[in-house]
Amino acid sequence: MWAQVINALLGIWLMAFPAIFETDKVIANNEQIVGPIIASFAIISWWEATRAVRLYNIPLGFWLILAPWVLGYDNNTALVNETVVGVLVIGLSLVKGKIEERFGGGWSAIWSKNPTHVQEARNNPIK
Repeated sequence: MWAQVINALLGIWLMAFPAIFETDKVIANNEQIVGPIIASFAIISWWEATRAVRLYNIPLGFWLILAPWVLGYDNNTALVNETVVGVLVIGLSLVKGKIEERFGGGWSAIWSKNPTHVQEARNNPIK
């Protein structure tokens, strides 16, 4: 979970960066669109049941690396910032995190004869 907390902070940093460094509108728009999405995916992935959502930040990290060239940035500070943040977002999104419980068995539980959640319910009845 620590990696996704850092990713959420990086998303917040992207939102604040244009105001702190007074970047132009193209850079500000990009960072204020991508930043909240990265933070949202990171926060959603804090819970075990939604841990896989962290992988949605990988394409956003690649976009941050490519954006300075695609959008034609003329600000070296923004170029370095987006490249570093993009690499960090990708790397931190690959950290799996600890899974302590299983939840329901997924879609395959629908057609399984003895799904995991039924087995656990038999072993641990509600008292």
